[in-house]
Amino acid sequence: MLLVGRRTTRTCAGLNRRAFLQVGASSVLGLALADLLRARAAGAGEGAKAKAVILLWLWGGPSQLDTFDPKPNASLDYRGPFGTIQTKIPGVRFCELFPKLAHLTDKLSVIRTLTTQSNDHGIAGTIGLTGSAAGGTGLDGKPLQGSPRPALGSVVAKALSGAKSTGAIHPFFVIGGKLHQGKKAIIGEGGGPLGGGYDPFRLEYDPATGTKIPALQLPSDLTPERVADRQKLLSALGSADRRVSHLSSVGAIDEYHARALGMLTSRTAADGFDLSKERDATKDAYGRTRFGQSCLLARRLVEAGVPFVQVNWSDHVEAEEDAGDGGWDHHYRNFQIMQDRHAPWLDQSMAALLTDLHERRLLDSTLVLAVGEFGREPRVNDKAGRDHWPGCYSALVAGGGVRGGRFVGTSDARAAKPADSPLSPVDLNATVLNQIGLTSEQITGLGLTPVGRVIEELF
Repeated sequence: MLLVGRRTTRTCAGLNRRAFLQVGASSVLGLALADLLRARAAGAGEGAKAKAVILLWLWGGPSQLDTFDPKPNASLDYRGPFGTIQTKIPGVRFCELFPKLAHLTDKLSVIRTLTTQSNDHGIAGTIGLTGSAAGGTGLDGKPLQGSPRPALGSVVAKALSGAKSTGAIHPFFVIGGKLHQGKKAIIGEGGGPLGGGYDPFRLEYDPATGTKIPALQLPSDLTPERVADRQKLLSALGSADRRVSHLSSVGAIDEYHARALGMLTSRTAADGFDLSKERDATKDAYGRTRFGQSCLLARRLVEAGVPFVQVNWSDHVEAEEDAGDGGWDHHYRNFQIMQDRHAPWLDQSMAALLTDLHERRLLDSTLVLAVGEFGREPRVNDKAGRDHWPGCYSALVAGGGVRGGRFVGTSDARAAKPADSPLSPVDLNATVLNQIGLTSEQITGLGLTPVGRVIEELF
């Protein structure tokens, strides 16, 4: 189901094309949506390994020790209460809470020596999403010097939307609300210097109501009936496509408003948004959680031709008990929350996504990443939790030319710092851009400075 304002409908077509046109002409969608579609860029280079990217953004910072870099020989106050399990790679073990992903290590690789520059969610989040701390704002509300770089999704969208036509589909989607710590939104989710045309088009999934499109939430005084009445004024303009052309020519809406409306009324786009078309068995495989169904939605969007889809685990870093919405910021009750919710949800959903992409022959051309903004302190605190830790954390990477079964970097005995091969979010972002075929010259041509090194060990 799709939620439009306070009403549900099977697809975007629940409000007819005429209604959408009038909504656009009356500025209900506003300039921001049109700006999403304002510019097409020079495409990525030939020979790209990945045609699409799915970023599973684990907001709040998962513990490296309780996920993919356990330390069974450390003392209990470091290793925690969980055991470990063997993966498909001899000698490599995961936390026991991730059996499905352990079974898929021939299809994925693990980076175990990521480090970042800040232990503040806001700053580290900006670094993770953009590759730079510039312009980032921490919990103190003071912005760092410099202008924010564009989000990785915006760079990929600009490159790949020029390399191939995405039809009526916007090239960068985020599934989930805007990212926050406390009540402060972080910096770095949009197009930045690339322009509003490469801000993400945002969807939200609610297990109770289905897929929501915030850009289409109508003001309370603008009912579908009122929209329909006003459509009588346009009835003489003929077909919907001719009506778009006419409105553009007279300046009522410009070409980019028309393209925005075209995306929102496109059957291809509507089908991509609509999980009711999936079999119940497929939905069950992903898990009937917000994150699980969002991962399924990401697969549908990639199938529809979207080059970059970011799935936000949560909007806020905090757990529900701390006035959040289920983030990974587990200062308290880390082990209880991991065992009851986070680990089984991530294990099921990501394993289903990788398996589904593989079975549909999409994994080789789709680069999948699962990572947060930092890790957790190795020593367990007095609240059965783990505090912020930027010194060492892990990421999962699969598909898009990445060889399965690779384990990049070794952390020390307590997963506190890299013992070798220290890497950063900047390097991870550089690797993504390399896999989509974007050269240093093309990055420079976008007005950006190439930074980071490609993590060749993944290939």
